[in-house]
Amino acid sequence: MRTQRQVVDYSLQRRALLREVHSGRVSRYEVCDASPYLKSAARFHGEPTEILCPVCRRENLTHVHYIYGDELRQSAGQARTRAELSMLAMTLREFQVYVVEVCRGCDWNHLVEQYLLGRDGLSDDEAGAGDGQADGAAVATSAMTADGSTVRRRREAGR
Repeated sequence: MRTQRQVVDYSLQRRALLREVHSGRVSRYEVCDASPYLKSAARFHGEPTEILCPVCRRENLTHVHYIYGDELRQSAGQARTRAELSMLAMTLREFQVYVVEVCRGCDWNHLVEQYLLGRDGLSDDEAGAGDGQADGAAVATSAMTADGSTVRRRREAGR
């Protein structure tokens, strides 16, 4: 995504934990403890991957994206799809995204990465209207609705 910034990758921590599990120093039951809410979010909002579960090696992992931020209000803490994240990134100034990988077979779960999204990451040229409108009109248009057809109609009416 264009506005993704301040990325924190947890792959080293993940690798160390998996090394502990495979050596027998950490029990599989200690790391395969996905909550019912996380499993439900993986089922309904998760993005399937081609990555095989590192613990059970039977199922592919699912990535769940959780969002947090002051502008989100009641939506903070909800799981969202990547398509929804793109739309939110163009309408909100800034919010935090946490990506969790989940195995729906054995309940393995681990934080993969976190990053910031939002309009604050765009340069002035990108945040402004790319179609010749004034800066304020473009921001107001993108913030009015999440429905793509409505956005197009409002842009044409503003010309």
